[in-house]
Amino acid sequence: MRIALGVSYAGTAYHGWQSQPSGQTVQDKLEAALAKFSATPVSTLCAGRTDAGVHGLMQVVHFDTELDRTTNSWVRGTNTYLPSDIAVQWAAAVPNSFHARASALSRRYVYSLLEARVRPSVESSRVGWTFSKLDHTAMQQAAALLLGEHDFSSFRAAACQALSPVKTISRIDISQQGAYWRFEFEANAFLHHMIRNIMGCLILVGQGHKPPAWMSEVLASKNRDAAAPTFSSSGLYFMGPVYAPDWGLPVQTASYDWLP
Repeated sequence: MRIALGVSYAGTAYHGWQSQPSGQTVQDKLEAALAKFSATPVSTLCAGRTDAGVHGLMQVVHFDTELDRTTNSWVRGTNTYLPSDIAVQWAAAVPNSFHARASALSRRYVYSLLEARVRPSVESSRVGWTFSKLDHTAMQQAAALLLGEHDFSSFRAAACQALSPVKTISRIDISQQGAYWRFEFEANAFLHHMIRNIMGCLILVGQGHKPPAWMSEVLASKNRDAAAPTFSSSGLYFMGPVYAPDWGLPVQTASYDWLP
């Protein structure tokens, strides 16, 4: 049968999602735990790979197995062998036609940012940081220029392996609660470092160093050198993919309510 899992993790200690020879990735830890629980090798495929230091509130993976276990057993049994900063949140039996990556209609990320004179301490690695006051209106105006289908080469990392730089952003929402800013992104897919490079540009606009219209110039240039430096990974969270309701999968996890 095919099993889908919702997985949450703090990315601070890991070299991203995708398996590496070092074994210090979230995928490596998850597959090792699944292998111990099921007593057989397990290969997973995820909805969206995350970079080193990026957190995941609902990464979705699928794998095929001949074992007949309850969904609750997959959750509790796998979590027994996982480190404390990775946890399976839910499990579901899905048809063989389900594919964690290809079945996703879109993907969601949130960047959490602290605006304060002093760097974060207890939130270290959990939030990004700026000591300058930000202009909400200016950032939202700049973000609006990125909506729709565009060639996002200006926001693409040199190591990006995507076949095309053309992606469609459907939503960028920016809100503030106290000292914390929340930047919500949704698109059909994202390029390597795309959100962190957009964040660098939005911060420059918010600080008043660039006008909102500058975002159009960066986008049109299709040149990474035109954009701001890549922003910190500390406050970036993969909120998970969006699937058609017919699959019957959860749309969020309990930790969504914790995120600033």
